[in-house]
Amino acid sequence: MASFEFKLPDIGEGVAEGEIVEWHVSVGDAVNEDDPMVEVMTDKATVTIGAPRTGSIADLRFDPGAVAQVGEVIVVIDMAGDGAAAAPAEETTAQAPAAEAKSDDGPAATAVGDIKEGLPGSDFFRSGSAPQTKSTARASAPKKAAPVSTYFSDKPLATPATRKLARDLGIDLRQVQPTGPNGRTTRDDVRGFSGGGAAATAPAAARPAAPAIAIPRSEREVRKPFVGIRRKIAQRMQTAKNTAAHFTFVEECHCDRLIEMRTRMKPAAAEQGVSLSYLPFITKAVIAALKKHPVLNTALDETTNELVYRQYYDIGIAAATPAGLMVPVIKDADQRSILGLAHEIKRLGEGAREGKLSADELSGSTFTITSLGKDGGLFATPVLNHPEVGILGIHQMKQKPVVRDGEIVIGNVMLLSLSFDHRIVDGHVGAAFAYDIIRYLEEPERLFLDG
Repeated sequence: MASFEFKLPDIGEGVAEGEIVEWHVSVGDAVNEDDPMVEVMTDKATVTIGAPRTGSIADLRFDPGAVAQVGEVIVVIDMAGDGAAAAPAEETTAQAPAAEAKSDDGPAATAVGDIKEGLPGSDFFRSGSAPQTKSTARASAPKKAAPVSTYFSDKPLATPATRKLARDLGIDLRQVQPTGPNGRTTRDDVRGFSGGGAAATAPAAARPAAPAIAIPRSEREVRKPFVGIRRKIAQRMQTAKNTAAHFTFVEECHCDRLIEMRTRMKPAAAEQGVSLSYLPFITKAVIAALKKHPVLNTALDETTNELVYRQYYDIGIAAATPAGLMVPVIKDADQRSILGLAHEIKRLGEGAREGKLSADELSGSTFTITSLGKDGGLFATPVLNHPEVGILGIHQMKQKPVVRDGEIVIGNVMLLSLSFDHRIVDGHVGAAFAYDIIRYLEEPERLFLDG
């Protein structure tokens, strides 16, 4: 019986590697050509790849959560019939760099199946079922001292063997200066970075990183791979907390006039098929305040040490989905009316929950607004959507006693919590920005004059 070694396809758009999110097959399963076989997540999209041949699954080379390079063999299929030609063993190995595999063999096989540019791993998290594959549990070695390095690459190129070596040594591969072909990080680069070779970049006296914590196993628990979009969210949150110097500012916003305006506008919005919430007004207020404080619409390019002032307003609206927190983006939000914003917010929210948004609709925001709606609580400290320098958290609107003209009356009050990157935004600038948003919401008529 002939065997076919299927390599991770070149998905395009500069993608060099992909994370195996979920196998839809197990060793020994019979598959027909184009049957859903594996879900792979890249920085650009999530791709469901179909079986390239009819046969039975002989070997799965990567576990869920593992990262495979383009051109590496990810699955071996035993094929029946005389017309199936065996793939030469020397064409590729599981450890071969993608660039080398391409140069030897020509282009890798193309993807078969659906490209889901929206929620990576959404099917897995919606079903709540773990894929039936071999366990990925491995013993965690204590991490060694991490050298100080000025180099940083968000998407390092390295073989699985090099990545494993970096994990074993407790090294952040993104900080290792590559010397291999096509910008690839080699094992010697990792050893040198750790202080074990001539390429060491810092003394070994750097403060050691906290070791990974192993959770004792028990029969009274269920384990599922921490992969796909949930792990991507975790990585982005960790990057934001490790990179930006967060500080949070909280203040009250009196919403009586905003409530009155929304109540007056709701019937007209309903005639156009739009359900009018408070979020379009808040978005308008944020944009008007950003125009007064352009530093809040910037991002720090750490590769060139430049502060990038964006002269466009692409506002991210955080949305809870079955796969986790996503941030759909309203492109050119400053050019939309209140009703236009309401329609786009509804469309993006529904698309995010259903996993139907494109990669472009989920990236590129310049400032983010996050809301927990009726579960908004008193206030919270939102985490920046890196590399943005500000984020607004809006919370539950409540009736409470307020003082007006020397008298205590019942008012509608909402707390706003804003987090900023203190490296870029000074405290008084963040406060001024917050008070401008509040003024626009407390006097919403100004949105149609200044906004």
